[in-house]
Amino acid sequence: MMLPLQIEHVAKSFAQTVAVRDVSFEVGAGEIFALLGPNGAGKTTTVRMILDIFRPDHGQIRLFGGLPGAQARDRIGYLPEERGLYRSLTLLDCLVYLAQLKGLAAPEARRRLAGWLERLDLADHTRKQVGALSRGMQQKAQFIAALVHEPDLLIIDEPFAALDPVNTRLIKDVLRAFAARGKTVVMSTHQMHLVEELAERLVMIDHGEVVLYGRVDEVRHQFAANAVQVEGHGRLEQLPGVATIEPQGANGSLLLRLANGTTPQQIFSALAGQSGYVVERFAVAVPSLDEIFVRVVAGA
Repeated sequence: MMLPLQIEHVAKSFAQTVAVRDVSFEVGAGEIFALLGPNGAGKTTTVRMILDIFRPDHGQIRLFGGLPGAQARDRIGYLPEERGLYRSLTLLDCLVYLAQLKGLAAPEARRRLAGWLERLDLADHTRKQVGALSRGMQQKAQFIAALVHEPDLLIIDEPFAALDPVNTRLIKDVLRAFAARGKTVVMSTHQMHLVEELAERLVMIDHGEVVLYGRVDEVRHQFAANAVQVEGHGRLEQLPGVATIEPQGANGSLLLRLANGTTPQQIFSALAGQSGYVVERFAVAVPSLDEIFVRVVAGA
């Protein structure tokens, strides 16, 4: 099956600076994929090579089975972290112009934009200058510019910047619907909770190399400690196989670190046998992507 994006052992240097040392990953159709890493890790350089702004020194990038170029570029939508809108134009004129750069005739661009502007609650602001819009409105406008030509691959850098919770939910719904149509999203963000909500798989780059790659749930379980989280009420007696019991936050949650050889199932059975403690929640303790990000980048 032809994949939207394949990157094989790509490297890129600028003079004496190595931006990307050795990066390989692939992205399938219909998935939301997260491209992660600390500042200066090589993410932006990788994206610019995908967009054919830079050519790799080594390795190969394939888009829809072919090499990057004008034909593939027309099938890509890109939302940069820094907005690329023309502040002196009205919102509608700016979006029509950007749509024309992607090959749409002005009448078709206006037809498509009408639906998007309504959907993202910008229909009442089309005659305002872009510079007069709020940061959140400009972010939604940039999002429309990336989608109006109906790309097969959408690359988005910090897509939720400046958005309030209502608009964040709106954009999440748009991304899920986009992927459900068999389209592909590559998302770069530092908001790890949104990666956990949206992405199926991820790649993390650090110092120009891949340090994590795989399904989000599998990556989280890979870093899980031998521990369980418990919420309930009553008096919890010491359990066999539990090394320590640590309070977690103000809601009465407890972290039970298990001794070697003890399984969560054994602890669950032991808890069920305690008459003085009622269990309301029991889960294997799996770290958040935030925690994993810090541990990997710090070299823990």
